Amino acid sequence: MSTQNLHCLARECLLENEVSKKIEKVHQLHEVFKQGDFEQDLSLACSLDPVDTAGRPDKPELVSPREVPKRKLGTEHGRAAAIHSFCHIEFNAINLACDAVYRFVGMPMAFYQDWIQVAFEEAYHFELLQERLAELGCQYGDFPAHNGLWELAQKTAHDVMDRMAIIPRVMEARGLDVTPFIQQKFRNVKDQRSVDILSIILRDEIGHVEAGTRWFRYACEQRGLDPDETYLKLVREYMKGDIQCPTHRQARLEAGFSESELESLQMMCQ
Repeated sequence: MSTQNLHCLARECLLENEVSKKIEKVHQLHEVFKQGDFEQDLSLACSLDPVDTAGRPDKPELVSPREVPKRKLGTEHGRAAAIHSFCHIEFNAINLACDAVYRFVGMPMAFYQDWIQVAFEEAYHFELLQERLAELGCQYGDFPAHNGLWELAQKTAHDVMDRMAIIPRVMEARGLDVTPFIQQKFRNVKDQRSVDILSIILRDEIGHVEAGTRWFRYACEQRGLDPDETYLKLVREYMKGDIQCPTHRQARLEAGFSESELESLQMMCQ
């Protein structure tokens, strides 16, 4: 990496296609921030073309969500397919965290600290899942996947408030809800290694969603908006009825959701 502007460093991470190099660049970005070896004026974005498409390898093949095969955990192949789906989510999450650092200029320094740390932790999750895939005789790219997360990132690229509401507080919050159920399925087939990896991911993802909550509410405060009302309005606008009931209430509360938000989401999905 040639320059020490955090926006430019994050952009390089975002554009990198090769998986191992993307992980390496995330580690470098994290180290640069930790050492304080960057320009202090982060109101200036790098003067390069805007990023519309995140870097990714040629595989996995991207298909519509309906075309992603159902995963039955009773076979090793089925477990590998399930782990691959989580691996793909974490790969996208690396790009999303780097995109937040690159795209949203003029935010407080703590914003960049949070999302660089998120990128670092998502890279760790990806590596754990990649190792588990290898143990099952597969690698990232062996199964088809969909691009829904990045498509929502594109739709929210114009506004940090919208991004924080929809990506961490809708899409990643869904992960908080479903992970305990998926862990139980892995327990049922005696796959404790996968259960343990998902426990690490669930622990960290609560913090990631909480970071989204914190910066969503910061953006609302800056604009004089009520955060609960604004969140529900954005959920209706972006999700078009694709609303899932919050089932892991404790995790969502730890991630900063209010009781009134959870009650409203419950009503919306009925």
